Amino acid sequence: SGHNSGVIHSGIYYTPGSLKARLCVRGATLAYEYCEKKGIPFKRCGKLIVAVEQEEIPRLRALYERGMKNNVRDLHIVDAKGIREREPYCRGIMALDSPYTGIVDWRMVALRYSADFKEAGGTVVTQYEVSDISTVKESPAGCSEGMKYPITVRDKKGNEVWCRYVLTCGGLYSDRLSQISGCSREPRIVPFRGDYLVLKPEKRYLVKGNIYPVPDPRFPFLGVHFTPRMDGNVWLGPNAVLAFKREGYKMYDFNPQDFADALSYRGLQKLILRNVTYGVGEMYRGVFIGAQVKNLQKYIPEMSLKDVLRGPTGVRAQALDRDGNLVDDFVFDGGVGDVGSRVLHVRNAPSPAATSSLAIAEMIADEVENRFTL
Repeated sequence: SGHNSGVIHSGIYYTPGSLKARLCVRGATLAYEYCEKKGIPFKRCGKLIVAVEQEEIPRLRALYERGMKNNVRDLHIVDAKGIREREPYCRGIMALDSPYTGIVDWRMVALRYSADFKEAGGTVVTQYEVSDISTVKESPAGCSEGMKYPITVRDKKGNEVWCRYVLTCGGLYSDRLSQISGCSREPRIVPFRGDYLVLKPEKRYLVKGNIYPVPDPRFPFLGVHFTPRMDGNVWLGPNAVLAFKREGYKMYDFNPQDFADALSYRGLQKLILRNVTYGVGEMYRGVFIGAQVKNLQKYIPEMSLKDVLRGPTGVRAQALDRDGNLVDDFVFDGGVGDVGSRVLHVRNAPSPAATSSLAIAEMIADEVENRFTL
């Protein structure tokens, strides 16, 4: 959770009525309330989605209508003067202004979630690489409670956890966890690495809040943006390139199994064929940061190559279907049989999952109660 952009999203982009739309809008409210209650610092610094060309204006207006249907708070359209009032160094002819968008350190939030869980009586075990989820045929040695815990979750070191039910939130490994439990592996997860740049400290004054481009429907990702951080940094980017390892945070990280698994998947092959030019461009901008800066200069013309440094990276767990389509909404499912009927998988939870996390938790709690008749 420390590798994402750190944004509290307001819910503009998502298809009205979708889980993403409903859970993001609800989740943003819950996130702000939670941070206030727990004393976690955050800033409601707002976001501009900026049109720099006339051809982008119809898409911007359509995005506004979508945001209104999603009940996004305080959303409105501003002209070039309004852009300069909010972002003096930003160039644009029209923008969506979302003052309810904010920033937070999601790693700090995740640690607080963990502390809450432990305070409620739970146990957090780390470095536990699951290798098997299976049913117990007889009571484990030393267990006097019969078959109260019929599911065993084993790791690669032979350690075991016994349980009645399993909820997985596996991120980059969600499809493999589903397969291990006897459930469907579809949709498949393909890792995409995003490389950020950062503004040098003396140039941070160029950006006050989040600045995003108008999404281009021809391409699968949002495009580069400007994101202030709670520590004072300003992140620029990211690009989106295929990672050669599920947790491939460096350009040269490589895992033969992960690489073969991704490239052999028909869905990824189709996605690549449809987006060859875009993909090559993303790789080029990842290697030659001057090309990425040129993109950013469309919005902040005063920025130059000497003002930026290479920054951190993140890996997006992107779910793909067999036809090469990005799975656009959150996906939650289970299976049948002795194991599958006792498992609920969070299969696809990309952005805005951090913003939506508390709303997702509400929904999952209800689903667990209903599915497992607790």
